[in-house]
Amino acid sequence: MPNTSKTDWNRLDKMQDEDIDYSDIPALDDEFFKNAEVRVPPKQSVTMRLDSDVLEWFKSQGKGYQSRINKLLRVYMEAHQSHR
Repeated sequence: MPNTSKTDWNRLDKMQDEDIDYSDIPALDDEFFKNAEVRVPPKQSVTMRLDSDVLEWFKSQGKGYQSRINKLLRVYMEAHQSHR
């Protein structure tokens, strides 16, 4: 992979919750959640050609395989949007 992570994963694995500095993140209080809204993007039905082995692998993972495919496509899309 050309974009190797520079994160010190070993240091983060050893970190305790109380070691995390949240000072730059505002607390989400009851007032925030009182006005919060969940927004789900609308779905659109499409026909897509997938390699049969790819489709069978996703199906073998159980119910919700289409949602998992969508989630992976969204992660890919979001990762590439930030590189524009």
